[in-house]
Amino acid sequence: MTTRAGLLVLLLAMLGLQHRLLVAPGNVFDLGDLQDRVRRERDQVAQLAERNAQLAAEVDDLRTGLSAVEDRARSELGMIKPGETFIRVIE
Repeated sequence: MTTRAGLLVLLLAMLGLQHRLLVAPGNVFDLGDLQDRVRRERDQVAQLAERNAQLAAEVDDLRTGLSAVEDRARSELGMIKPGETFIRVIE
């Protein structure tokens, strides 16, 4: 009888572990979903870091160089230098 009782205890322990592995919160399937989510988040962070680097370079250029300020004034505000003629092409 002790053999059967020991076998029963081992079977119940194995079922409990399988339940935890396959069904309970934090199971194997949730792990795969979490890994996909982490990969997507890392990709998004990399894109945002690249965008931040571009914006930081643009800010630095605006602080130090006059050509960037002049380009912005021409394109966004339509400003021109004295003696220049402004021509707008309408399609």
